[in-house]
Amino acid sequence: MIIESSAPTRVDLAGGTIDIPPLFLFHEGAATVNFAVSLLAKCRIETRDDNRIILESVDRGVKFDTTLEQIADLKNESRLELLSKLVYFFKPKVGFNMITESEAPAGAGLAGSSTLNIACIGALNKLVGDRYPPERFIPIAANVECQVIKVPTGFQDYYSAQYGGVASIHFRPDGIEREALDIDTKTLQERILVCYTGEPRNSGTNNWEITKRHIDGDRELFDIFEGIRDTSLHLRSALLQNDWDSVGEILRDSYPERKRLSPHITTPQMDKLIDKALNNGAIAARICGAGGGGCIAFFCENGRKPDVETTLAEEKGVEVLDWKLSVDGLAVNIS
Repeated sequence: MIIESSAPTRVDLAGGTIDIPPLFLFHEGAATVNFAVSLLAKCRIETRDDNRIILESVDRGVKFDTTLEQIADLKNESRLELLSKLVYFFKPKVGFNMITESEAPAGAGLAGSSTLNIACIGALNKLVGDRYPPERFIPIAANVECQVIKVPTGFQDYYSAQYGGVASIHFRPDGIEREALDIDTKTLQERILVCYTGEPRNSGTNNWEITKRHIDGDRELFDIFEGIRDTSLHLRSALLQNDWDSVGEILRDSYPERKRLSPHITTPQMDKLIDKALNNGAIAARICGAGGGGCIAFFCENGRKPDVETTLAEEKGVEVLDWKLSVDGLAVNIS
């Protein structure tokens, strides 16, 4: 049996970091806005006739094997730690080869690891006979990833990976709700450019330090998060109204507030690219993920996206990503 799964990465437009528990509980109306893109994370599982388990990451160039009898050892395996912990969690009863790869650049800030997490869960769950319904995938992904990074994880990335499309994720005491946003996606694609800076994400915002400061009662940080929440809600409304002038203004005004979270959210290279883009047709810059490298999304003036692309492509190491909106989320196929 061959199982192939894929899930889309995402560009986050508003609300990053507020999706980490328990931070959203302190900001009534907490929400994020993101959209899924066609840069996929993929997982392929092929069953074997023996008891061997072979795990391989194409992107990281790491491959190792174990056996069904040694599956308990994967709980503390440091090589391909996320894959190892997922296999340990599902505990398949047959041998298999598992190969993963991602179409997004390494360290891009496009939720590559969270997306791969969902893709692997979809494939492994099929391998063990659909043990869990799809609504359980996101809690499993968040909990296993927390075991890997050893701090609480944000939730928004799993929703874009599992469901695709443009969405606002709402965080409330009674649970998390995904709201699909019915917007003019053609304009979204015509006016947003995503570029990889050539620098893998290195530091950016330290989410655990921010979480601790927030819980310790840092008033300035609390106010920043109130602004992050408000930006998300305002952006959601503007997108639903297809008010693209307001979208540009909201994204432009949110950038300096986002930088208040950490002095490391941009690098000198990123600052240079942002300045060039803003001087050649971009209205606003959005640092993808935690920053400190990775990708930048630019909201461009109407008709100026090609100009921004041209000026950024002149910079050494910079890659303007070819993306399309991914309306579909997790896909699992068996042959």
